Amino acid sequence: MITPDLLLDATLPDGSAADVHLADGRIAALTPVADRRPADGTPGPDDGDRPGTVRLHGALLLPALVDGHAHLDKTFLGAPWQPHRPAADLRAQIASERVQRREVARLTPVAERGEALARRMAALGTGHVRSHVDVDPDTGLDHLHALLEVRERVRGVIGVQLVAFPQSGVVATPGVADLLDAALREGAELIGGLDPAGFDGDVDGQLDIVFGLAERHGAGVDIHLHDGGPVGASQLRDIADRTAALGLGGRVAVSHAFALGDLGLAELLTTTRKLADAGVAIMTNGPSRSMPPVTLLHEHGVRVFAGSDNIRDAWWPYGTGDMLERATIIGLQGELMTDVELGLAADLVTTHAATALGLADYGLTPGARADLVAIAAGSVPEAVAAHPERLLVLHDGRIVLDRTR
Repeated sequence: MITPDLLLDATLPDGSAADVHLADGRIAALTPVADRRPADGTPGPDDGDRPGTVRLHGALLLPALVDGHAHLDKTFLGAPWQPHRPAADLRAQIASERVQRREVARLTPVAERGEALARRMAALGTGHVRSHVDVDPDTGLDHLHALLEVRERVRGVIGVQLVAFPQSGVVATPGVADLLDAALREGAELIGGLDPAGFDGDVDGQLDIVFGLAERHGAGVDIHLHDGGPVGASQLRDIADRTAALGLGGRVAVSHAFALGDLGLAELLTTTRKLADAGVAIMTNGPSRSMPPVTLLHEHGVRVFAGSDNIRDAWWPYGTGDMLERATIIGLQGELMTDVELGLAADLVTTHAATALGLADYGLTPGARADLVAIAAGSVPEAVAAHPERLLVLHDGRIVLDRTR
């Protein structure tokens, strides 16, 4: 397939029309369409169908979508349909998942399922994904090794960032700390955590290990925090304090942070200020309960970004891997209605997520990587509200999907 060097007639996020010139996997220049067309509107000299030119006919062009939180090793995609097995609580769900993941692995290996999901994400316009990967005594580092293989196989269509995730707890389960240490040595870029109070029952014990390993390995941190109310808020402030003390601002995220959705205003603002000052980001997937107040957090300087979380696995039978759909879900849950608010929803799956993941050379400017998605919409708000078709997907300047012809 031809690697394009010119995208004609793109609508940029600010509403302007431009031709996008590509070279060596990067954006070389953006030329206003008016500079190419004669005053009478007849086709100009660059409008031909020469090889390397892709006509977008006014389609919206965005930098690649970014999935800030997924579980590629958990998905059942590619295996036969698995009925959901309800559980009474978090511990019961984890125990049930251990059984089910062994059953499914006998049918379809982790790597095969993870690759199927990663390629589906790529075809929907996601150029980068942060995937948490289970690290526990039951699986050891097997899931990490599987996703390291997947990352290499899909490198041409999507970038994969890996978080060593202690699904069975850190303090509550002997041996997990050593496994997390090994996972960071063997290729995981970040260390995760899980409900220091609600699951491990030892906030300082878990955070000592998590932040100690982050400091030792120069790794980022991304902690699952489902604990609600003041208990969850207290942990958020503890995480902010540790982030500030270690100078890890911009490299720490808390995923879910349900507590932010059910606090009184005074404690919410106190916690928000702590997070903003420390540079701790918040990930949401738009849950039906206790979603963090996206607009308030954003207005107070907290980096908020989005992820798909579970997709067709033991936790959740739903999910498509479509981050534009995820922006729609967050917009609906957060009652984001105005064009400005819909623009914020789009930012959660593009620029905000890219910043949270520390992606370099991301965006729609000369010199940025040509990780791009063209969408059948005339504006960013329409793209969020209408769930339109993807027309063109590029990764590092190479075509992943082309429906423009």
